[in-house]
Amino acid sequence: MKPDFLLLQLAATLPAGAVVTSGDRSYEAARKVWNGIFDRRPLAITYPQTAAEVAAVIRLLAASGLPLAVRCGGHSLPGLSTCDDGVILDLSRMNAITVDPQAQTAVVGGGALLGDLDRAGAPYGLVTPAGVISHTGVGGLTLGGGMGWTGRRFGMTIDSLLSAEVVTASGEIVEASPTSEPELFWGLRGGGGNFGVVSRFTFRMHPLGRITAGSWVYPALHSVSVLQRFSSAAMQVPRSVTASFTASASEVSVTALHSGDDPEADALIRLFGNLGPEPEGGLLDLPFTEFQSRNDEAMRWGRRIYSRGGFLAGIGRAETEAITRHLQESPSPDCEIYVILLGGAIADVPEDATAYSGRDAGYYWIVSSVWDDPHQDKDCLVWGRAGASIMGSLSLERNYVNEQGDSSNAIARQAYGAEKYARLARLKARFDPQNLFRLNQNIRPEA
Repeated sequence: MKPDFLLLQLAATLPAGAVVTSGDRSYEAARKVWNGIFDRRPLAITYPQTAAEVAAVIRLLAASGLPLAVRCGGHSLPGLSTCDDGVILDLSRMNAITVDPQAQTAVVGGGALLGDLDRAGAPYGLVTPAGVISHTGVGGLTLGGGMGWTGRRFGMTIDSLLSAEVVTASGEIVEASPTSEPELFWGLRGGGGNFGVVSRFTFRMHPLGRITAGSWVYPALHSVSVLQRFSSAAMQVPRSVTASFTASASEVSVTALHSGDDPEADALIRLFGNLGPEPEGGLLDLPFTEFQSRNDEAMRWGRRIYSRGGFLAGIGRAETEAITRHLQESPSPDCEIYVILLGGAIADVPEDATAYSGRDAGYYWIVSSVWDDPHQDKDCLVWGRAGASIMGSLSLERNYVNEQGDSSNAIARQAYGAEKYARLARLKARFDPQNLFRLNQNIRPEA
């Protein structure tokens, strides 16, 4: 199908205003994605509002042979939510959320953001564990697994997923759940966007209870001892506490959150305010929705970002020294290494229960170069990739597909391991044999 004819077909299929092309005034804004590195020019950006409209776009793109990029929050680190000379299927107008406080469930449109989900549950004191930056899309986060501040208490985002409405590469709309297409439901929970477009999620929600949070900043001079003491403190806290640190060339920022009605909550959180001399900070007095958005500005749209991550069994001398040594070579003040504590409810789920791999990890690390000046691209990319290689040499075998700034089939194979990858490849062959959904950490269709 020729591009001009495809555009005519899209315009005839979708409502007025739902197809944006280069001749429209809104095109420049519409083609942008979160990561400023990627400056791509798609043929069109489409804005379906129903699963049937999603299916119509998919059928047209499958017939055209042109690239199809699926976008929810636009947060794909390697720029996979956009493309040159293809079509973006943007779900942002499918963002309605309905919370049933009695059933403690949420029905979430495929284009909703994490902040939307947090705010929808807040009046009822309910949460679904999901992410740490509120302008991230629910869809991409969930399909990769979904780490968040309440994960140690409630599990990964996928562990609260009850069902999903999926539009497949053939344009069929199917329901995936433990009782309907259970193999697809297994693959959606960690397999990324390889099997279709999720137009609707249904999540279990959980009573949050009281939150107690704290944040402290330590001078980089004390990084080694602070990280060692962080590891010791992390081993003392129950699953109601999640903690993380962000280390840069100038400082180590430590944050911890407790949720639930534990009289010892303050004392547990204050453990992370006693990791070294000269800390600045203290307990935070803010609602959960604001806590969830604390990093939004630092990771705002348009910044240039390269990140890679991996799992650690623990944080010992080798890990501490690797982190502090590599940070000394940072080309940008916002280059950092972030580490979040895992375990708890995440590890309660059997490894083979979902496509996501890494249930037994103690921590997840992310090496991030963050900068604004395009002239720094080379130095920041080199630093990020070098740090990822150093940390990767200390890491467990599996990985998390959502936090990879590069894209390749090798990344997917490493993330899942041979047995899970083979199972996912068979599922891919069933639901997307032509690999229409290939702009992701791609799983190739194999019999």
